[in-house]
Amino acid sequence: MLSFCNVEITNMSEDINHIGFVEKIENGVVYVRIDQYSACSGCHARTICSASEKKEKIIEVADRSGAFHTGENVMICGRNSMGLQAVVLAFVIPLVIVVCAITAGTSLRWDETMSGLAGLLLLLPYYYILYLTRDKLRKKFVFTLKKLN
Repeated sequence: MLSFCNVEITNMSEDINHIGFVEKIENGVVYVRIDQYSACSGCHARTICSASEKKEKIIEVADRSGAFHTGENVMICGRNSMGLQAVVLAFVIPLVIVVCAITAGTSLRWDETMSGLAGLLLLLPYYYILYLTRDKLRKKFVFTLKKLN
């Protein structure tokens, strides 16, 4: 088992867990604040290094059980496969779109600026499609909460 700061990875095919803090609860949705650390936050030189950083994220978790209360620490759990799918949607597909556009532009003898601009402009419909399918994606990327002992 690998444990890094407040992230625990038990097995590559299992869950990724983050310790979080319940900020608020509204209409069956629990808003959990988690601290996300950069990969080098465990380094002893992180206080003087400009590369280390910490971000706070708010994760929305649907829960109508009433078992959680504002102000308590909880464990937020997600499947490892969700993280891989998110990486594909956020980074791999856009990279493929840009590279294909640049390759096509180059083969059409466009200059580099036009090819690069075409690649970036093709990202607009992709991200718009992601925006339109956000409700479907929200159902696919489901997190669960566990009480901490």
